[in-house]
Amino acid sequence: MRSRATVGVALGLIGAIAAGCGGSSGNPDEVVFWDTSGSSESGVFREIAADCARTGGYQVRVEAVSFDQTLNNYKTAAQGGQGPDVLRADVGWVAQLAKAGLIKDLSDTPLAADTADFLPTPLESTKHEGKTYAVPQVTDVLALFYNKAQLAQAGVQPPKAWDELEAIAPKLGGDRALFINNDEYYALPFLYSHGGDLVDTRTRTITVNSPDAVRGLQTAKDLLDAGAARTALDQPNSYTTMKAAFTSGDVAMVVDGPWAVAEYTQSEQFADPGNLGIAPVPGSGTSPVGGHDYVIRQGSDATENSVKFIQCMSSTENQAKIAARLGLLPTRQSAYDDPAVKQNPVVSAFRPLVADTHDRPWIPENAELLEPLQTAYGDILSGRKETGAALDELAGTYKTSVLPDYSQR
Repeated sequence: MRSRATVGVALGLIGAIAAGCGGSSGNPDEVVFWDTSGSSESGVFREIAADCARTGGYQVRVEAVSFDQTLNNYKTAAQGGQGPDVLRADVGWVAQLAKAGLIKDLSDTPLAADTADFLPTPLESTKHEGKTYAVPQVTDVLALFYNKAQLAQAGVQPPKAWDELEAIAPKLGGDRALFINNDEYYALPFLYSHGGDLVDTRTRTITVNSPDAVRGLQTAKDLLDAGAARTALDQPNSYTTMKAAFTSGDVAMVVDGPWAVAEYTQSEQFADPGNLGIAPVPGSGTSPVGGHDYVIRQGSDATENSVKFIQCMSSTENQAKIAARLGLLPTRQSAYDDPAVKQNPVVSAFRPLVADTHDRPWIPENAELLEPLQTAYGDILSGRKETGAALDELAGTYKTSVLPDYSQR
């Protein structure tokens, strides 16, 4: 998962598909791959994809697409029998696309035959109703990024709990201590921090307005009110504003994921990559699980070669290449044993954090839970609504518009 602000410019895929391009060619020997990675990553994926096609004896056409528009564009295209043969899907999309019949059941293919090497949590994101619909590509977690020089000058350590941040903030310039990204995915560590969650899938209960969830999101508001953090109330530009503040040295800490490291280290503040510190998000098990999976469009004419393509792209060798060159986290345990991966400082810093995460609900409505959360989170941080009232309203939205079969607490 990445913020909408990290992705590139959209390619106008709906219009392109209508014009007869931007999707599968109908040629069983050509795999069309929609790549949702960012501009700093897509070149590596394109290179590896070309190598896979060359050694596999088929053709591949890689199309870089805008992450924030891909889900809707893919659904529109696939419902009309068009779209890519292979999609790099957010882990939260898989169950939704499977339920809609828009991606292929891979249970009887070689892709589901040997999965023991995959990390358990990323692998869980590939399942729906006991069947396999995807193959894990990369996983990610959120972490606390900090400016080592600024914290050293202030004589403080990265906080392990949010109340520690409030205590050390005066030494870091008050609200210059932390920038809170006003975005729904980045709300989750706060929501989880006191044991809260969006829903309980086991009991089919909406829990986003539980006392624990209220206390969690209130923590973010309390940091702002105490002058220990700042935010941008302009949500569409919040992530961009956060990055600018961190790379200019205007704030000492932010919460972000491994995909952001390449951009941060291109700035003057972190021209020496050793100045970029990476620590767990304050609290235990507060980071949501993110990442991406490979899926095959239902009805693809290139299914056989798409299976071969995914086998190659998700191999230990290629996962290790991606990790070593981009600092993205492999989903295969064996990839972490590669010498080049072990030497990558980003992977080394994030690897321990992967074991201390909070599972997201792997249900078809996963993605639909986040958009209304953004509205509620913005209302809370701005002070427009009291935390409990905002989350009660959000629970009602979940009940009426997202999960009508779930009960409310």
